[in-house]
Formats: sequence, structure tokens, C-alpha cells
Amino acid sequence: MPILCRISSLTLAIAATLLPVSVVRAQDVANYPVSATDDPKLLPVKTPPNKAGKENPESVQKVTISGARSDLDERRQATAAKLIFGRDELDRNGDTTIGEVLKRLPGVTVGGRPGRGGDIRMRGMGNGYTQILINGERAPRGFSMDSLTPDQVERIEIVRGAVAEFSTQAIAGTINIVLREEYKQKNTDLKISLGSEQGRLAPNVSLTYPGEIGNLSYAISGSVFQNRKHDDTETATQEQDGAGNTTLLQNQHDLTNRQTTGIHLTPRFNYRFENGDTLMLQPFLMNSRSDSSGQSQVDLLYRSPTLLAPAPYASASSSAHADTTFLRGFGNWQHRFEDSSKLTVKFGGGLGKMDSSSLRTQFDQSGHQIDLITDVNNTRDSSLNTGGKYMRPIGEGQTLAAGWELEAGKRTQTRTSLDNGLPQFADSGDNLDASTRRIALFVQDEFDINPQLAAYAGLRWERIHTSSTLSSGTVNNDSRVWSPIVHGVWRIPDSRDQFRIGLSSTYRAPALNDLIALPSISNLNSPTRPDRTGNPNLKPELSKGLDLAFEHYLTRAGILSANLFVRSIDDLMRRTTQLVNTSTGPRWVSSPVNIGHAITKGVELEAKLQLQEFFPNGPAIDLRSNYSHFWSSVDDIQGPNNRLDTQPSQTANLGVDYRIGGTPLTLGGNINWTPAYYTQSTNQQLSLTGIKRQLDLYGLWKFSPDLQLRFSANNLQGSDFLSSSQLTTANLNHIDYITAKTYTTWTLRLEMKL
Repeated sequence: MPILCRISSLTLAIAATLLPVSVVRAQDVANYPVSATDDPKLLPVKTPPNKAGKENPESVQKVTISGARSDLDERRQATAAKLIFGRDELDRNGDTTIGEVLKRLPGVTVGGRPGRGGDIRMRGMGNGYTQILINGERAPRGFSMDSLTPDQVERIEIVRGAVAEFSTQAIAGTINIVLREEYKQKNTDLKISLGSEQGRLAPNVSLTYPGEIGNLSYAISGSVFQNRKHDDTETATQEQDGAGNTTLLQNQHDLTNRQTTGIHLTPRFNYRFENGDTLMLQPFLMNSRSDSSGQSQVDLLYRSPTLLAPAPYASASSSAHADTTFLRGFGNWQHRFEDSSKLTVKFGGGLGKMDSSSLRTQFDQSGHQIDLITDVNNTRDSSLNTGGKYMRPIGEGQTLAAGWELEAGKRTQTRTSLDNGLPQFADSGDNLDASTRRIALFVQDEFDINPQLAAYAGLRWERIHTSSTLSSGTVNNDSRVWSPIVHGVWRIPDSRDQFRIGLSSTYRAPALNDLIALPSISNLNSPTRPDRTGNPNLKPELSKGLDLAFEHYLTRAGILSANLFVRSIDDLMRRTTQLVNTSTGPRWVSSPVNIGHAITKGVELEAKLQLQEFFPNGPAIDLRSNYSHFWSSVDDIQGPNNRLDTQPSQTANLGVDYRIGGTPLTLGGNINWTPAYYTQSTNQQLSLTGIKRQLDLYGLWKFSPDLQLRFSANNLQGSDFLSSSQLTTANLNHIDYITAKTYTTWTLRLEMKL
């Protein structure tokens, strides 16, 4: 077995060096030496010389030891595979959004072009496959990860396999964002930053103020920010008929300027009662206001007289305003019984208000106004939830837990879309009422079979009921899912290596917008830019999954790991596009349907290490790397590119941190890479997602343990992002080639402990 471990370690190290790694610094200095990026307060401290002019030898190697487990220790001891990334990872590159942090973590990709964010994906699997939680609860409807700043987050937990206490709507896995917890230190954190993109400034101020009054401890965290962004996109369109004759050639150029101002507040209150019970309350408030203006120019190069589709506009100007507010409350009460069992009851609720309006004016080639399009959308969300978990130890090394979750949510939406004063769809101006009810029961048992072998078994039952009311009537959707889950870990004797295995049943529920038939109108309707509508008869996707992993923990703060996974998915949901007769004439419309079975599998390699682990006299360099390769196929779609929607073939990261000896300067950076790939969405639809290469660099100067200055550059090369979309039928071949510019963001941040 030692030979196998050495071979595995060497293989992973070579793979992580040749392929593009993320290092989690160990904070438990009792077990791990300090890394190149550690806080100077944890480094060996020499006391002043004594009266004889000599150093006190008993004080030379003094360090500050924290009783808390390090992120790597938490990962190693967990029975179900869980990766933890704390404040070091969140602060390292000076990122302004959580999405920028997530894109560097193992197996995580972010949709969209660099610098603009997008949906968060684990294992390359698109929106809806990855479960996003905030403090262990589902994120509110309409919440965007790009609106959350890293300063408001305590840590990020990545759960690759399902666990019964979380919802099993996690075919790809779960990302749990834990907001700032009770601050352990006695000082105030103040961070002031100024970003710049093409000379457009983006200030940000973040403050965390801890305190204690008797049995009440608290941490008041908040941030205010403003950013200005400019987008420049070009779309080249070609269309041919069934005989191969060109029917349309045109170029479209879109320019958009946007300013967003926001505030985040995440205070946390903890109260300890005399009997030992604890009560935690954490409100979470987000408010943002966005104003944008845009210009669009369409150059019609050729248009066949036989083309039946309406002629495009020649130019357009637009303006839009959006005001979004989320208020979410988290609370839990914990009580310990005399037999060492514990009851945790959680409760919460949320309110959401999203108001948006837009005005768009379109002109013909002569400059005459041909369309005046107005859209007003007012949405209100509300929710209440409660749940609990009872945990009871049974003997030594076994814990049995059972719990429940109840959640009710309601959405009221009024949307009025007018084109020259006429409704753009049948329910324009009507109220839409939608409600969801979720109930779940779970039981789980975690136990140590012997000192080397631990296991986890869980079972979860979950029901989701959705109801929506339109002028055409009420539409109901109901789904019930049983999810058995098993995990095991074998810690190899006399080593720091271990093997993991996980078996789970998970599912993906249809999103509310995919169930409701209220359309989203495309201003330049075409086969590749259709209107979008829902399907109230959608069924959830059901998945069976297997995870296998090997982990080798290094002597210093590092790890080499390999993870294999496979998912078999039934009732796959996929959007299809058709030409439909509507009240305003023929239009291309995209709607979701269940199409059959799919399978996906992959390998994820990770290496985090300190160079001095292998070269004791080498420089203080930390390496962070990860590489993932994915395969997938959809049975009812022809190949060769019949992969899961938006899943790339591979992705990689390579990061380096270097503390220059004798100076308070640390330099580092990260390269993020995802190659271009095609996706055959249906037998008629093919899309291309271009290559993503993003280089981020930073420099950190520590004036003192309480004052440091960080300079960072994100997306340093600023390459254009390319994509295309193509629809081919017996009578049509329509393709759009899209080029979107990306830009470098420069950020200077002053970090103080007061």
C-alpha cells in the first residue's frame, strides 16, 4: 500500500503541474507549518534582547495557536466529501464578487464572459444542477451570486455528494455560502477599495464591527458599493434556405452603459442563555439600483425578397431602470439535553421586491420611428420557512440525526409589455400569482466502524408543489422524490491517505419560470433569439450518482486528490425552438420539454502544496491547481456534441503565491482556462461557447499585522469572447456569430484592523 500511495501522489503532483491547482492554508499550526500566505501574527515571533544584549532562547519559536480546526482538517474528518474555503481564499485576489472567487475552486465554472459573471456550475453542469445555499438554505428567487461581495462571507463549503440534511436538488453538488459568523477577534475590520474598468471607477467600503454585551455577542457587517460598466457586442447573422441560397446577411452592433449602486448588511447576533441554550439571529439585506442606456445599429447587407420574417430595425436606443431589494432572516435555536443529544430549530423568512422598467425606440433606415416598446415589471416575493434537526450520540463514534423542513413561498408579478401601445402577449398587464410549498423529512446516521473506517447513511423525502394563476386558468405541478444516500471513508493505517465512496439519489426540479407560461419577448425575434415561455407539465429530472475519491494529505498545509464521478439522469429537461403563430403573427418561441435519458462522468484532480514541502531550502511559494475533465451524452440527441447543456469538456486553474523573503511583499496570481466547445442542444440546434482564458494577478504589502494594501488586476489580457448559435431545419439554416469585448479590472484595496 505505501508503494501505491507514493505512485498516486507522484501521478497527481505531475498532473497538477503539467495541467493547470487552489491552496487552502492550514491555520492549525500545531499540525501544519505556516504557509507563504499566512498572517504574520502566526509566524515565529522574536522578543526584544535582554539586558545582556542576547535574545531569549525560550521565546524564539513562539507561535499563536488557534484551537479551531483548519479548513483541511475539517475536510479530512468529514465522512461525506466536503471542501472548505475560508477567509484566506476569499481575500487572496482582492475579488469584488463571490463569482470571481468560485471560478478558481476545484470543479467549479462560471458561465458568461470574463468579468461579467454568470450562473455557477459544478462539474460543468448548467443552471439548476448545482444547488446554491446561503447559510444552509436555498437562495431567494432572483438572487444573483455576483451581487454578493466576499467581505460578507465567512467561508464557502462545496459538497460534492448529497447529504440528507440539505435538499437533494443537487445533481452536480452543493455550494453553501456561509455569511460572516460571530467574529472571534476583538478588532474591527475596515476595507476601502477602488476599482477601475476602462477608467470607470468602482468604489467599495466594507466594515465588520464585533462586540459583546453580557451573554450577547454580535458582529455588524456591511458594505456599500458602486460600479460602472460598458459592454460592446457585435453579432453577424447569416441565413440560407433549404436549397442553400442566401436569404439574409446582417451585422448588429450593441453598446450598453450601466451604473449600479448597492448596499449589503449582514449583522449577526448570538445569545447564550443561562441553561446553555443558544439563539442566533442574522438578517441579510441587499439593495441595488441600476440604470442603463444602450444603442443598437443593424446593418442589413442583404435580404431576400422571399423572406417572410419581418424586416429588422436599422437602429434603436434604449434606457432601463431596475430597483431590487432582498430581505432575508436566518435564525436558529440550539438546546443540549443531559444525555448529550442536541435539538436545533431553524426559522426564517424573506421578502423580495424587484421593480424594473425599460423604454426602447426603434427606427428604420430613414430614421423614422417604427416601434416604441415599453416594459414595466413589478415582482413581489415572500417566503417563510422552518426546520429542525435532532442529533443523538449512540455510544462512541456514532451519531443519529432526524429532521424536517417546511417552506412556503409566494410570487406576485405584474408585467405590462406594449409595442406601439398594443400588448406584446395575451396576459400583458394582468397579475400573475404563483406559490410554492415544500416539505421534507430526513434521517441520517454517521458512525465509525473502526478507527480507519467511517460511514454515513441517509434518507430524505421531499415534496414540492407549485401553483400559478393566469387569465387562462390555474396550473399546478407536483413532484415527490425519495433520496437514499450512502457515503464511506477508509483512512489508510499509518498514513495520511484516505479513500472515499458515495452513492446518492438526487434530482433537479423545474424552475418556476420554466413552469409558468408567461413569455419573455425578444426584440429581434429570430430562430437563435426566440421568445421564451414555460411548460406547466414539466417533470423533475431524477439522477443516480457514484463518487470515488483518493486524498493524500501532505505534511505541510497541502493536499493531492483525485475524484471520479458518474451521474445517470432521467427525464432530462431541454429547451426546443419552434415557429409559432401568435396574436402578433408568426414568432420563434423556445419552451422546455422532458426529452429522455442522459449520462455524465468526469475526473477532478487537485493539488495544493508548499514548494518547501519538497525543497526545504526553496523559496516560500504556495502552488494551487486543479484540473477537471468531463464527458456527457444525451440519448435522444444525435452526436457528436450531444453533451449536457453548457458543460465544457475540461477546465483548469493554476495559481501561485510567493512571499518575498525579508520583505512584507507577497505576489501571486491565477490562470483560469476553459476551452471552446460545441453543444448540440437539439437535433436542429448547435451552439458554440468560445475559449475562456483569464489571468488574474495581485500584490499584497503588509505594513503591519493591522494594516495592509492589496493591488489586483483581473482579466489582465482582456480577450474578446466568441460564441455562436445555429438552427438547421429542412428549409432553414440560420447562424449568429457573436463577439463580446471583455476588459481588465484594476483594484486597489486598503485593509485595516482597528
